Parts: sequence; C-alpha cells; structure tokens
Amino acid sequence: MISFKKPALSDLSIWHEGNAFRYCKNYEKDTCNWMVPAESPDMYCAACSLNRTIPNLTDFQNIQKWRRLEVAKHRLVYQLQRFGLPLESKMQDPDTGLCFDFISKGNSSVMTGHANGVITILLSEADAVHREQIKRQMSERYRTLVGHFRHEVGHYYWDRVIKENEQLLAEFRELFGDERADYRESLKKHYEKGPPSGWRDNYISKYASTHPWEDWAETWAHYLHLMDTAETAYFYGFTIDPHLKDVNHMKTTIDYDPYLLRDFERLISSSTALFFAINSVNRSMGIPDVYPFILNTKVVGKMRFIHSVLFSEI
Repeated sequence: MISFKKPALSDLSIWHEGNAFRYCKNYEKDTCNWMVPAESPDMYCAACSLNRTIPNLTDFQNIQKWRRLEVAKHRLVYQLQRFGLPLESKMQDPDTGLCFDFISKGNSSVMTGHANGVITILLSEADAVHREQIKRQMSERYRTLVGHFRHEVGHYYWDRVIKENEQLLAEFRELFGDERADYRESLKKHYEKGPPSGWRDNYISKYASTHPWEDWAETWAHYLHLMDTAETAYFYGFTIDPHLKDVNHMKTTIDYDPYLLRDFERLISSSTALFFAINSVNRSMGIPDVYPFILNTKVVGKMRFIHSVLFSEI
C-alpha cells in the first residue's frame, strides 16, 4: 500500500516571476488553495482573512459544508478583486471593514444576512437538500451559495459606495426607489401580501420588490452572475451561431474580458445570447434552466447603473 502524507506548509513554496509564495493556512484543512507572499506575516490569504467565525470543525459534516461555503466565497472575493473594490477585514478596520460569520443556527434566531459589514451565512445553506426545500417554500426560481454571497455583499457595498455619495444616491433613488421607506414594514408587507402586481416589469425577482435595498442587492447579485459567466465563456472561447432562421440577435462571440469592458450594451447583449444557449442545452438534458430570469428594460437600466458605478471605481 502506498501512503501519502500531505506536506507541511513550511515545505510548500512556489516561485512566480522571481517572487516566492506559500499556501494559505487553510490549505491544511483542504478549504483553500490560494497563496500568500512568502515574506508576508499573514497566515491567511485575502479571502480566508475575512473569516471571523468558522464552524465547529470537530463535526465532519461541518467541515464538508464549510468547504462548500469557501468555494463560493473565494469565487466572490475573486470578483471583488477584479473590480478593485475595497476589501479590508473588519478585524483590521472595525468601522468599514468586511467579515464573514459561518453559523450553525441551532436554537438561535440568527439568519443569513448583512449588518454593518458582517455577512452571516447559515451553515445549513451548504446542504443542497435543505436549500432546495427552502427554495420551494419561498417559491424561488434560484437559490445557490454563490448567489447568497453576491446578494449580501451587495448590501455591504451599497453602504460603502452609494450611501455617502449624494450624486450616486440621487441616481439610485431614481432607479430603485427611496431607501428611507420603513424596511421592517416593507418586509412584513411582502411576506403577508406578496409582490405587487406587474412586478416582473420592474424587478429581477419577487424579493427585489420588497424594498429598494433588496432591489439593489438582488440586481447587484445578478450583475455579478453575468460578469462571472461572461468571463468563463471568454476563457473557453465561446462563440454562439445558431443554425436557426431569423436569430441574428442570438449570435455572439465572447472575445472580451468583461472586467475590462466598459461597453455595457455589448455585455448585456452577448450575455443574453449566452444564457439562451446554455438554457437550451440544459433543457436537452431535462434539467432546469441555468438562468431562469427575464432581463426586462427596467432591470437592464439598473444593471447599467451598477456597471457604471463599478467601472468608475476602477
């Protein structure tokens, strides 16, 4: 029998362009493969250093769920880095920093959400069966781990980027509504009466109709969905040329890095064609659409605003 002993962190180093790097400390737990400059005093990478609370690792099931959470969180952090957005740890910057608490609910009333830079994700969300049950209960068309991360971090960056900028705040209110409306009352109304009639003409989801803050976070998350999918398509060299009549609007070549593309109209048109093609492939396999949403004119306008905000930050 051949046995394999995982090498210690001190034995692992990688050189790139004359610089030495070592693995993040969470490599030892098989939850991270990111690296840290060898001379850095930090033990954790840019993504893992944002963790304030991790699950109880004496429970093997918790370890498995934490790994799934980290995959989604690392994907999010990569996107935030591509945009050059501020990513200070709340442990280093208590006033404006960001951190993550991964919590097992137990008997507490804690919920997945965001508050003052603290993003809480329930460990149960990493359980695919539980997540599907909640999806059905809430009549949601889409519920994923990376979707949670993208939504909640949208609240954080609203506070960082929009809240204190008078010009952006005025533009936000024009598109999303006045966020000074009572949030708790808005939530109560939503859960008691449901979304307003005709919500599909103005919002990306039912939940987005709850309050301007939720509309922003939902739209922000979908914008990040588009960007990540477009980047993946770019690196795989996707070209879509349907052999169908009168579908020129469904032809596209993803030959651009979306994080370097200021032309929002090109992004949205090519993403529409891309999702249409991927959804069609999924239907051929008898599985749900990968992107079961319609980007109406109002939603596209909101995404255009988010695009302009993020590219003005670069």
